[in-house]
Amino acid sequence: MFPQNTYIARRAALKNKISSGIALFLGNEEVGMNYKDNTFHFRQDSNFLYFFGIDLPNLAAIINFETGQEIIFGTENTIDDIIWTGPQPTLIALAESVGITQVKSPEKLWSILSEVIERNQTIHYLPPYRHANALKISKLLVLNISEVSKNTSVVLIKAIVSIRSIKTIEEIEQMETAVNISREMHLAAMKQTKPNRFEYEVVGHIHGAALSFGGQLAYPIIYSVNGQTLHNHSHHNLMQKGKLALCDFGAENKLHYAGDITRTLPVSGKFTEKQAEIYQLVLAMYEKAMLLVSAGIQYKTVHLSSCLVLLNGLKELGLLKGDVTEMLHLGVQGLFMPHGLGHMIGLDVHDMEDLGENYIGYRDGLERSTQLGLRSLRLAKELEIGNTLTVEPGIYFIPELIKKWQTEGIHNDFVNFEVVDKYIDFGGIRIEDNVLVTESGCRILGNPIPKTIQEVEEAMG
Repeated sequence: MFPQNTYIARRAALKNKISSGIALFLGNEEVGMNYKDNTFHFRQDSNFLYFFGIDLPNLAAIINFETGQEIIFGTENTIDDIIWTGPQPTLIALAESVGITQVKSPEKLWSILSEVIERNQTIHYLPPYRHANALKISKLLVLNISEVSKNTSVVLIKAIVSIRSIKTIEEIEQMETAVNISREMHLAAMKQTKPNRFEYEVVGHIHGAALSFGGQLAYPIIYSVNGQTLHNHSHHNLMQKGKLALCDFGAENKLHYAGDITRTLPVSGKFTEKQAEIYQLVLAMYEKAMLLVSAGIQYKTVHLSSCLVLLNGLKELGLLKGDVTEMLHLGVQGLFMPHGLGHMIGLDVHDMEDLGENYIGYRDGLERSTQLGLRSLRLAKELEIGNTLTVEPGIYFIPELIKKWQTEGIHNDFVNFEVVDKYIDFGGIRIEDNVLVTESGCRILGNPIPKTIQEVEEAMG
């Protein structure tokens, strides 16, 4: 946990933004994997962690914006619990450690909310991303289950987004810890990636590195010679010389802050000339983005500037033809980079996106594009000092997408499909770091991770 004053200050900031009603926060429950007592790894709700800090299942809390009252609801461990889990701090002691003096039983939550409903006070709550919490809200607030999502509090969502989007010094320290554990995972991949190994053999070392340095996985490991599939979670391919392995994984540290790093490795340990050309182009896209990331600039502008580097580079290599400005406007780059340049990161690997992606990455007057690639840009609005985000350009050769465009004649005035076809079995390349927006521009979080061709080949050697 952070010091007590951190949580007190966070809740005070929320109270300063909302003046009426009460906020209901539901923690997460344990979830059975294949029967009740064999549970998945428990992960507390991030908003509950942010404001209340207690990393235990079956908790709830309220903040009364009119009286200032703060209550945590839960039950103390019984002797039967202690037999299985060992002695634990009491819930009362944990509540006091985050600055809350009132702890009540879950049954009291029902009666308090009933009184609030009778007084016709507003009850603010966040969009539930787990069905168990949606059902709980339905029961507690006497709502039809179909009404739960409709009645989430936009006021509370916007208030939390404004607070959590600006990272404090102590949060940045935690994020650097997460990135440094992620670094060890990537170094393990670089040492273990070799021809004639199955992907899962390397994945075991990657996961082991996270655990060995005190972390967990922030999200399922993406490690694949089929890097053209953006979220490829299969690890059963036998790796062969001449292929690329796309490595997208990161650690979650003890306080649940996330790292999200991507590197792309030549299975043989050395890039071919063809691979090196595309790799250098992705690196140029990354470097262009890093030059631009700063307070006040729209991240959409950074995304498009990086895409312009892609178009110019592929034109030089003969894959594209024509005016690159027109290509950028029409979205030709979507054939090769069908995702956005990055997203917010923090307590969640896609920070706060449970609250609604458009609340995090967009604003009133800045609408999402429908264009391939640009429509997947999760962060488009103006950056602020204290924002933490990913910069992750990529170039991919997706056979099914290439065939669709070729068959349907999509942008055939700009795409040299005969040349593109020579890359049909290339795979994909992505390079990603986690970045803090500062007063002077931005800086990469954590210790350096091999990134240039020379650095990657040396690390693999």
